[in-house]
Formats: sequence, structure tokens, C-alpha cells
Amino acid sequence: MPQTVTLEQVLEARERRALRQQALLARYRLPLVSFSMNIAGPVKNTQLIRRGFRLGRRTLLEHLRLSGIHAVQEEQTDTVTGCETLLVTDGEPEQIKKIACSIEDNAPLGRLYDMDVIGTDGAKLERPEPRRCLICGQPARACARSRTHSVEELQDATRTLLKAALEKEDAITAARLAVQALLYEVCVTPKPGLVDRENNGSHRDMDIYTFMASASSLWPYFADCTQTGRQTADRPAPETLAALRPLGVRAECGMLRATGGVNTHKGAVYSMGLLCGALGRLEREKWANPAAVLSEISAMAQGSVERELGGVTQESARTAGQWLYALYGIAGVRGEAEKGFPSVTVYGLPVLEEGLAQGKTADEAGAAALLTMLIHTTDTNMAARGGIARGQEAAARVSTVLEDSPYPPKEAVEELDREFIADNLSPGGSADLLSLCWMLHFLKEEPI
Repeated sequence: MPQTVTLEQVLEARERRALRQQALLARYRLPLVSFSMNIAGPVKNTQLIRRGFRLGRRTLLEHLRLSGIHAVQEEQTDTVTGCETLLVTDGEPEQIKKIACSIEDNAPLGRLYDMDVIGTDGAKLERPEPRRCLICGQPARACARSRTHSVEELQDATRTLLKAALEKEDAITAARLAVQALLYEVCVTPKPGLVDRENNGSHRDMDIYTFMASASSLWPYFADCTQTGRQTADRPAPETLAALRPLGVRAECGMLRATGGVNTHKGAVYSMGLLCGALGRLEREKWANPAAVLSEISAMAQGSVERELGGVTQESARTAGQWLYALYGIAGVRGEAEKGFPSVTVYGLPVLEEGLAQGKTADEAGAAALLTMLIHTTDTNMAARGGIARGQEAAARVSTVLEDSPYPPKEAVEELDREFIADNLSPGGSADLLSLCWMLHFLKEEPI
């Protein structure tokens, strides 16, 4: 349960803040920004409020940096009376106040931000215009003085504003990172048989620009998947997958429109859409935990192999994936999703991140992760293009290369590229898995 605070605790917190402000002003003799959240009622600090505070702090620092103003010193507190930060800055007080007022007036959560600017003389700079009421938009002081709105009304409005703004921010973050992951995947060079910065691999109908157009078209879809996951988070996980399906159909239509009919990211529409839906179902603090994210995907995808492929026969199969399942029992990406993408957690992501930690380039670490997953999974795209036997031969060849070095030199990967192109092989399924690896890696680095 959220902790409530007394008036005495609030007044003590204000007194401590004033003493800290005076100490920082005396020490640095520079302007100071005091940022806290304007929260009505006896509950001043919750997980939701802390997230709003962190977003406001990040926004403030970014706006100051854009104006060439730097934080010389910062002190943060996170207590039952709320989150606060004191920033000693090297800018002019009047300019800093304009920035603070702009954020308070225009940011999605600006009405909840209290960004006081204190000059070197200890005086607080006044706003040119009064703050507006959270509920009715009238001058806030007048509403507070007359108690126009109850504490309960203000609390409800605060929660609604926080949830809406943070859900939108989460959807934007997930979509941005998903598109970044797709672009990183296509840019890893060289990649055997796949489109990269050097050539088109085994493909004649697409190049790196086709992939860029496709990835860009999918941005709204990934945001919608994240929001759909959030909206269905209190329902059984498979219901989220069902809710994502119509979004995926629309995304495929947009992708084909963007590429002139070329299927560049059909697999990623499914796998990355699942991942974004899982993010929506999870608390933001869990996004940096690959095991939690992939476990949620597994829960969402449970039963999908039997449900979607169980009745398929060789005669009724309409896609390469259906045909491979009917003939060999290869479940493809659906099977991977049901298991929580073990090829990613066990092979791809560890190789990618270990390589980056060792100082390998994105090309070197990305190619190694791709090749490692290729030899530990049955890539349905490889099987569809070259048959099961040729796909197994190619995997054995890759395995030999990795035995010499887990991060093979560029020349060795280029040789594999020539061999794959000669046989019209393209590990597109493994490429989709590499995108997931990049996405999970980016999520670890993204500030909450």
C-alpha cells in the first residue's frame, strides 16, 4: 500500500529542501533548479509518480543541454514525501526559467512538474503567467484558495494524466527501439545470403533501402502492439496475441505498400510485434530483463503451433512454413515463440553482448550472433530455399567456421556469403532472431 504523509512531514521536507538549496548556493554561487512533483493529497510517492518524476528530470536535463546549459552538481532524494532533485547550473537564471516554464506549460506531464529557478541571490524567479488548474484550466491558485476541486478529484486527474502520458511514452520508446533493431540487423555486414550494406545477398527484389522503407513503415505498428499489450495486460496472455493479429495484418499491408510489394519483414511483424506486445503487458522496470520479456512472449504464444498448424497437411499447406511443418514437423517461429525464443536467450543474445563487451564492432558481434543461432535452429527460410539437406550442410559449414573463432574474421563470413548466394540460400529466420537480440540489448541500455 502507498504510504501517506502528514502535514508535519511535508513541512519538514520543505525545510530540508530550503537548507540544501542555501548550502548549494553558498558553495557554488550559481543558479539552482529545484524540481519536484506537484501531487495533491497525502500520498506523494508511488511507482507511477516516480516514473513521472524521472521523465521530467530527463526532459529538463535534455532541454538545458540543448541550450548549452550544463548541470554542475545534482542532489536527488526519493522519500515518502516525494522525489526531488536540485540542479546547480552554469546558465543565466532568466534563460533557465524560460526553459522550465516551457516544460511546465507544454510537456505531457508538465502540469505536475514544479520547477523552481533560484538565482545566485537566493531569490526565486517568478513565472510570467500563472499556473493553470489540472482539472478546469483556470488559475491554479484561485482553485486552491477556494477549494474548487476535492482532493479525490485531483488525485484521480493526476493518476489519469500519469498513466496516459507514461503509456504513450512507453509505446514510443518500444517502437523506436524496435525500428532501430530492424535497421541494425540489416546493416550488420557481411551476413551470408542476406541483404547488408555491401550487397543484396541471395535476393533480387530487395536491397538495404527496401529494408529501410519497410522498417520505417512499421513504427506505428510497434507502438500499437505495445499499447495493445498494456490494454490487455489484465487478461490471459493468449488474448493479447489474438488482439495483435489484426494489427499485424494491417502492418503487412503497409509494409508491402512501402516496398512496392516486396516481403521484407513478414517474420519480424510477427516476432517483434509479439515482443512489443509483451512489453506492454509488463511493468516498465521489467523491460531490461530478457528472461521476463521472453517468458511473457511464451505465455502469449502458448498453443499457437497446434492451433495454427495442427490440422495442416501437405495437400492443404499454402505457405512454405505450413509445408515444412506438415512434412517435417518444423514449427518455425511459432515454435520458437512458444518456448520463449531459446535460440535468442541461450545463443544469440549472449554472443552479441559478449562480443560488444569485448570491443567487437556491431558488424562482428552481430554476424557472430546470427551464425550461432543459425547452427542451433532450423531456419525455415533456408529449408524452403535449399531443402532440409542443403540447409543442414550449410549449418555444418557455419559450425566449422565458428570452431576456428566464435567471432570469425570478415573474410571468413564473406566466403560464406559467396557460398550462400551461389546456392540461393538466405537465413531470413535467423535474421529476424538477430533483430530480437538487438532489441533486447537496447532495452537493457534504455533509461527508465
